[in-house]
Amino acid sequence: MRKKVFAILSPELTSIKDSFMEKENNIIIRPATIDDARRLFEWRNDPETRNQSINTKEVVWDSHLEWLKNSLVNPNRRIMIALEGDEPVGTVRLDIEGLRREISWTVAPFARGRGLGALMVKRALETFDKPIIARIKPENIASVKLALQVGFRKTDENPEMTEWVYDL
Repeated sequence: MRKKVFAILSPELTSIKDSFMEKENNIIIRPATIDDARRLFEWRNDPETRNQSINTKEVVWDSHLEWLKNSLVNPNRRIMIALEGDEPVGTVRLDIEGLRREISWTVAPFARGRGLGALMVKRALETFDKPIIARIKPENIASVKLALQVGFRKTDENPEMTEWVYDL
């Protein structure tokens, strides 16, 4: 015999759910342009971003600008800017090498802790061919939670790096 379970959302929970749906619908992504150079540079050199990145070295402006110019015309790289309304709140990058597609993301320092990372990655995943992998440091708890939340599954792990795949 099966029991039926009904959940009634309180006004407070309904408000939270509606707020999440409203926020999700308010996140859009657009291709990066050279006009995003300064913003991407600042986000990349943020201490927490550097700490969680594969390459933890600080990037100098001239190298960044050259990298971005090359990246914007590279058919095997897509850099997207996530916007909450009109405000840039993060970036998602896809690198393609043969059949391998690798995604990475950065939430702007001022936008962290608001659930925007998962929303922007979900939006980006809608535009990319699958499967996609993500490499995440095991101690990067925020990105591990984000990967799980959007549907990645862990496929490999060692003390320095975990590998995740999204193939939905």
